[in-house]
Amino acid sequence: MLKKLTLFLLVSLLLSSCVGVYIPPTNTPSRTTPSVQTKVAANFPEGFDGASKSRYEVGNISTSSGQWTLDNAIMGSADNDQKDGVKAIRMKETAKLSMKFDVPSGIQQVRFKYGVYQLDKESSFELWTSTNSGTSWNKVGSTITATEKSLRDALFNVNLQQSARIEIRKIDGTANRLNIDNIIVMTYGLESSTPTPVTNGSTKPTRDDNLALGNPSNAITNTSYSDNYLMVKNAYSLSYNKNKGTANWVSWHLSTAWQGDTQRQNDFRPDDNLPQNWYQVTPSDYSRSGFDRGHLCPSSDRDATIEENQETFFMTNMTPQAPEHNQNIWKNLEEYERLLTEQGNEVYIIAGTIGEGGSGTTGFVKKIGKNENITVPAFLWKIIVVVPVGQNDVQRINENTKIIAVNIPNENSVGSNSWKNYRVSVDELERLTGYDFLSNVSVDIQGVIEGRIDQ
Repeated sequence: MLKKLTLFLLVSLLLSSCVGVYIPPTNTPSRTTPSVQTKVAANFPEGFDGASKSRYEVGNISTSSGQWTLDNAIMGSADNDQKDGVKAIRMKETAKLSMKFDVPSGIQQVRFKYGVYQLDKESSFELWTSTNSGTSWNKVGSTITATEKSLRDALFNVNLQQSARIEIRKIDGTANRLNIDNIIVMTYGLESSTPTPVTNGSTKPTRDDNLALGNPSNAITNTSYSDNYLMVKNAYSLSYNKNKGTANWVSWHLSTAWQGDTQRQNDFRPDDNLPQNWYQVTPSDYSRSGFDRGHLCPSSDRDATIEENQETFFMTNMTPQAPEHNQNIWKNLEEYERLLTEQGNEVYIIAGTIGEGGSGTTGFVKKIGKNENITVPAFLWKIIVVVPVGQNDVQRINENTKIIAVNIPNENSVGSNSWKNYRVSVDELERLTGYDFLSNVSVDIQGVIEGRIDQ
């Protein structure tokens, strides 16, 4: 009897404890416990890219998620700062990053990225929580020591089903500096910006047709249609425009079934699947142009196999993209799409370009390439259709389906902005492009969801 009681108490203690852990870098998506209905808290992830603070004394910053207090910390944007976008929190000595607001319906989990400032040595930090608006604090899990000069992931299971806030503390007291970035708070409440996962009888994500929602421009694999040439690959499908030297649009399906731990291949190369007499854009066509070779279908969406990841580096999947646009606002949106799949959803994505002329590091440019045969787009647009993991996806799209559409200027100046500032309706993108999106969805349902702007 005594042994059973001792065992019961030990198990109860383990189950009730909060654990902070280090997650090795990987592209394999993590999952929350499926029996607990959790969502990303409103206005998270928080990347801090729009905030400014240049002095280490205590002060506040205002961000899209709310107001934060920085004590012995600044906003770092130097090359030596380890950051996910253009800025990250930089902490030194004994420092604190504290929420000045509560997540009303509790905090189930906290994740964020951390790294050692490039010139320094290791730093130690902890996560603390408060359920009384910052009057008192409690430590969550274990102390983590940052040793790498590149970003790593930290995860803390908090399990507070009441109004709460967080504080990240650098505790080693040394002059070594620590970067913190991209904080994600999971909550139990309704203020989430992601839909509630519903399995509809299937809990195992699958790979589905990249053109399941339709062919927006009725592209055809026929050389007579050189400005609307259909190319179907394992990783995605696209409409290629010979005259522009880029895709009109790229369409793909995303679920955790497409993802793994394959390393980014970085083998940008011409697409030899183009018709024989067509010019094949090369990586060097982008050299010294002031624009990135911007992926439409991202490398990180196709990392289950080497072959699929390599397909994302065909130059037919690239568009001249302003560097700050590509590496910040566009990247943040891509990460949000993958986050949706971690929450029990699958998404269908169509991305493309509009117009001519963008502003990169060399200013406003209309054409690039050795023969100026690549059009620099004026805008990059994207449509994201979110459905819970299940089967017969097109039939399950209804009037309540979450759809996100954005149209973002191809300019360096927008890099630090939130992609949420550029949300539009699908109807607006159809007006601008002349395409018919979601053509495989019921016309009645299209009439409702295509006119709605995501909130």
